[in-house]
Amino acid sequence: MRIGAVFPQLEIGADPAVVREWATTVEQAGYTHALAYDHVLGADPTNRPGWTGYTDKSLFHEVFVLFGYLAAITTELELVTGVLVLPQRQTALVAKQAAEVDVLSGGRLRLGVGIGWNQVEYQALGVPFRQRGALLDEQVDLLRQLWAEPVISYDGRFHQVDDAGLNPLPPRLGIPIWFGGRAEAVLRRTGRIGDGWMPQAPPDHKASADVEALRAYAAEAGRDPNAIGIEPRLTLGDVPEKEWPAFIDGWRALGATHLCVNTMNLGLNRPEDHAAVLRDVLPVLRNA
Repeated sequence: MRIGAVFPQLEIGADPAVVREWATTVEQAGYTHALAYDHVLGADPTNRPGWTGYTDKSLFHEVFVLFGYLAAITTELELVTGVLVLPQRQTALVAKQAAEVDVLSGGRLRLGVGIGWNQVEYQALGVPFRQRGALLDEQVDLLRQLWAEPVISYDGRFHQVDDAGLNPLPPRLGIPIWFGGRAEAVLRRTGRIGDGWMPQAPPDHKASADVEALRAYAAEAGRDPNAIGIEPRLTLGDVPEKEWPAFIDGWRALGATHLCVNTMNLGLNRPEDHAAVLRDVLPVLRNA
């Protein structure tokens, strides 16, 4: 099982020196990948009674710019979006940005994507909220074609490309696309076209049923279910340390190929403490 670290978007602050120290510490400690959340805008809750989502006070580094920076200061760390809210972004531009990160990192990008939940963000970015699932399916198809061929033509429901292409292309002529979420549509989509699945849940009976459904959808699509990766997330602040081994073993038994460790919500006093916790906890997790 490959163990990665969640970039602590909400708590790391905006000091580039702290970001750099976090990345180099994580790589030197032996984590295989770094995963970053994606949000472009936060809503001001002042006139939104009952708002429970991210707000204008929630700090988010833009993932592609962040990964361009991390590509320059790391050598082996895989860079993972977890997840990029793909439907609210222009597809050809995402293809270009992702390809560039993959070029600059030497083929180290993995694109985790999802449909998102924030209607305020969709509205501000000028994208219809209700069509996001159908849009996502077509976006994945177009991304893969743009990454694989120098010039393409595409005539879809949402996209038209007439004899155009990216340059440079990603080194692998493709970038792995994983899906986040637990809805039935997500499991179906992952089984049908995904390279992997990113659940945020304990390895309980529901998770077992989800994995079984995912594998059934993959078999139905004529794919090898075992070729689809699974990456759960262990949030240290939510799971007592004594339960970490059961969490990891449970997901390993369900076929998890990756694990990501989240240090947010631990009550850490300083942004730089996230790197120190990740450094110290990795040997414990490996022995769990």
